[in-house]
Amino acid sequence: MAQVGIVMGSDSDMPVMAKAADILDQLGISYEMRIISAHREPDEFFEYAKTAEDKGFKVIIAGAGMAAHLPGMCAAIFPMPVIGIPMHTTSLGGRDSLYSIVQMPTGIPVATVAINGGANAGILAAKILATSDPTLLNKLKEYTKSLKETVIEKDKKLQEVGYKQY
Repeated sequence: MAQVGIVMGSDSDMPVMAKAADILDQLGISYEMRIISAHREPDEFFEYAKTAEDKGFKVIIAGAGMAAHLPGMCAAIFPMPVIGIPMHTTSLGGRDSLYSIVQMPTGIPVATVAINGGANAGILAAKILATSDPTLLNKLKEYTKSLKETVIEKDKKLQEVGYKQY
C-alpha cells in the first residue's frame, strides 16, 4: 500500500515530480504517481482525492502550474498533509503558481516548497512520515549526513585544484 500520493495535472510536470519520487525511492517510501487534471477531468480528480485516505496515503504531493488548483483542491478533500509544488511557468516564472498554492483559505493549509522543488517535497513528505517511523527517521539522518559529506568533498576539490580548474 502506498504511503504517498504524487499527482500532477500534466506530463510536462514530470521532470519536477520525478525528483520527489527519486527521494522517496531512495528512502524506501512507497508511493503512487498519477496524472490527473482537476480542470479537465474533475470527476476523476474528486475520486482520487476522496479515496486517497482509504488507499493508505499519509501525504499527497501535488504539483501545479498556472492557476495551481490541484494542491488546494487535494487539501480541501484529503484530511492529511498536502505538499504543493509550484511549477515554473513561462508567463510569470512560477510566481503565479507559488502565490496560488500558498494563499489557501483558512482551514485548507497546503505546505509549499520552492518553485520546481520536487526533491524538497519528497524530503518533506519523508519528514512527515518519520514523525511516527523511527527507521525512516534514521534514514533521513543518514541522508542529511550524506549532504554534508558531499559539500566537504566539493570544498576539498576546490582547495586542491582552485576555482579556475574546478
